[in-house]
Amino acid sequence: MLRIGIALFALTLVLPSVYAANAIPLLPAPKLEASSYLLIDAQTSKVLAEHNAQEKNAPASLTKIMTGYVVEEELRRGRLDLDEEVPISVNAWRTGGSKMFIREGTQVKVSDLLKGVIIQSGNDASVALAEHIAGSEDQFADLMNQQAELLGMKNSRFRNATGLPDEEHYSTAEDLALLTQALIVNHPDQYELYSQRSYTFNNIEQPNRNRLLWRDRSVDGVKTGFTNAAGYCLVASAERNGMRLISVVLGTDSDEARMRESQKLLSYGFRNFETKTLYEPDDTLQEQPVYYGTVESLPMGVDEDVVLTFPKGYYQDIEASISVPAYFEAPVKKGDELGTVELRLGNEVIYEGSVVAQIDVEESGVFSRLGDYIYLMFDQSDANE
Repeated sequence: MLRIGIALFALTLVLPSVYAANAIPLLPAPKLEASSYLLIDAQTSKVLAEHNAQEKNAPASLTKIMTGYVVEEELRRGRLDLDEEVPISVNAWRTGGSKMFIREGTQVKVSDLLKGVIIQSGNDASVALAEHIAGSEDQFADLMNQQAELLGMKNSRFRNATGLPDEEHYSTAEDLALLTQALIVNHPDQYELYSQRSYTFNNIEQPNRNRLLWRDRSVDGVKTGFTNAAGYCLVASAERNGMRLISVVLGTDSDEARMRESQKLLSYGFRNFETKTLYEPDDTLQEQPVYYGTVESLPMGVDEDVVLTFPKGYYQDIEASISVPAYFEAPVKKGDELGTVELRLGNEVIYEGSVVAQIDVEESGVFSRLGDYIYLMFDQSDANE
């Protein structure tokens, strides 16, 4: 069949805004009393504020986010069970720093140890789990590093399961945000433990060291850390009106400072940004003519949810345009890529993705195709005059 050349066609889906040609004014991000920090939207990964986010730092007990993540991966693969009894070694019992207060020679369930790691920040519980899963803490650290590589944590290196000082044990605000994002998405049941305010084991009740859980009801995690090398650190996450943010604050000088600076970041993010689903795969963006087929028009949409984070109050100013051929020729398969859609806010492209066919279009009968061929031949002839 003769195929005729086609021209690109651009369609504006939202009328241009008076702001379209200008940069969007934003309240400056707060400057924190911290060595490095980062604020992202948990759903879109949009960076809302950052300072030295790729700088390597001692993570202290923020390490235990990875320890818990590896444990959860072992549970997911069926290599570990929450009711499994873990023998407590002398090495685990003697581990210094914050403790769950397990006793050497006893056996403790994985579920209890996991709470001891997450809620009580127990170094002893972390070592006990590491030894049970991998045989030794050093071998468990290998699992941590493998998982870090899988998650794309390019500037992290783990040498132990606790975060106790080691010159070769480091991470970054960026990597810790990435890890927390994966935890929330991949292991929501474990993430719920991070919001628990206290845990009692062996008749000893200990509060969660993340005091933001008491100060801000929207905060439901994540983890504190402190060593002399790391300073006071906090990874926090909060959800308001369906929008979840993750903040990482490293290297502050007190417990009060890490809370205060984390609240600054979260407040800035929720006050100045919003996250919305602009399009879903079932949404039809436009219909274009289709020839030689059993239907006359072809509905087009996106192949993924288009979820974006942008300055609050500017939703109506987003410009959307699609670039597709002026018409299509059957056959067309559902999901075929037809063109692109671009979203702009001010002078920034905030999204670019594919436009795809939403239905199958089969070829029509011979007489119908002949009619389309004649129509297109004369239409093309007219266009060339």
